Amino acid sequence: MRILVTRPQPSAAATAARLQAMGHEVAVLPVMEASHQPQAALAALARPHSAIAVTSAEAIRALMPYRVELAPHLQTPVYCVGPATAEATRKIGFQSIVTGTGTGEALAKIITAASANLEDGLVYFAGWPRSPAFEAGLKAAGIACDTAETYRMAAIAHPAETVETLLSPHLPDTVLLYSHETARHFFALLSPVMARALSGARLICLSDHVADAVPAGFGPVSVAAEPSEDALLALL
Repeated sequence: MRILVTRPQPSAAATAARLQAMGHEVAVLPVMEASHQPQAALAALARPHSAIAVTSAEAIRALMPYRVELAPHLQTPVYCVGPATAEATRKIGFQSIVTGTGTGEALAKIITAASANLEDGLVYFAGWPRSPAFEAGLKAAGIACDTAETYRMAAIAHPAETVETLLSPHLPDTVLLYSHETARHFFALLSPVMARALSGARLICLSDHVADAVPAGFGPVSVAAEPSEDALLALL
């Protein structure tokens, strides 16, 4: 099977290697790229807080060069949205990690249940754009959240000819879509000719929110049973 991976680097390369090991042919077209803003996180850590929350491994990647500055905080409890983010957090040195089930809404519920231990609130290593569900859940529970935008995602303006050269003449059978913004920008990159050529490719989405960004006329569309790469690839 020929599969198109649209997620940002370096995650795209890791996914491609995993797919190749499964015997698939892979094309990689990162649609978004991250701009890191680690000083926002470091400034927030300097203010009083009882715990840290992270909803993307990209926020941890932004902090990788700052292990010395993070050292005083490595015993602070960290609430991670899912296993991949938890693994990145563990690798950078944090010792006390609580892992959620993959959504910001679910993570907010876990934190709410532990609110008695959060007298000084949370520092949230966030990205932009992001879903409002996590912060809305904390606000509804009355939990103080110091949001630090640690990275921002921006679309990569691939020329139409670059996209066509990558995808032709061997069109992908399947496209993997990991975020709402990635899906939205991916379809915006397609010329009318390429859009028609890909209209019948199978689209595998990480969540219903991602699938909502797929324009009419494309598909079939499949949605992972849970927002994890394991569940996404289980649909192949």
